[in-house]
Amino acid sequence: MMGFDLGNLLQQYIGGAQNANTAQAADDFERVAQNAPRETVAQGVTQALRSDQTPPFPQMVSHMFGQSNPDQRAGMLNQILASVGPQILSSVGGGALGNILGGHQGGQPQVTPEQASQVSPEQVQEIAAKAEQHNPGVVDTMGNFYAQHPNLVKAVGGAALAIALGHIAQGMQQRRQ
Repeated sequence: MMGFDLGNLLQQYIGGAQNANTAQAADDFERVAQNAPRETVAQGVTQALRSDQTPPFPQMVSHMFGQSNPDQRAGMLNQILASVGPQILSSVGGGALGNILGGHQGGQPQVTPEQASQVSPEQVQEIAAKAEQHNPGVVDTMGNFYAQHPNLVKAVGGAALAIALGHIAQGMQQRRQ
């Protein structure tokens, strides 16, 4: 049994950010992320990443990358690489990520936390933009990744969190039907 009413908490977010207390959204998001099904949280985060009421996807990924620890940074980059493949590395940031990974032959390269710390948020923004052009499904991949790291999602700000919470609320309602 949950210690609070998830449905009531989420109800205030249905209808989007304009109705919500965005300052409260960070606390609410953390509680929801701990109690709602992860796939519902992932869908909500993905919708916020796609929303025309939030900054563009590459900008939000870059911002969250800047707030991340080295392990999270490596995880983010590996998620993007898995979505688009290593060929995109050579075309981004003057090939910076390709240089960092070295002439990796065969298989999918894995970015280590040490390598990820050599990549700037600006380069990540460029990588995310290229990845989204190359494979729009990367937004879903990242939404799923961020659902596992709700502390990072809080870095995008109240309006984006309110949008995510609104979509989570709708997802929870649909699950109950």
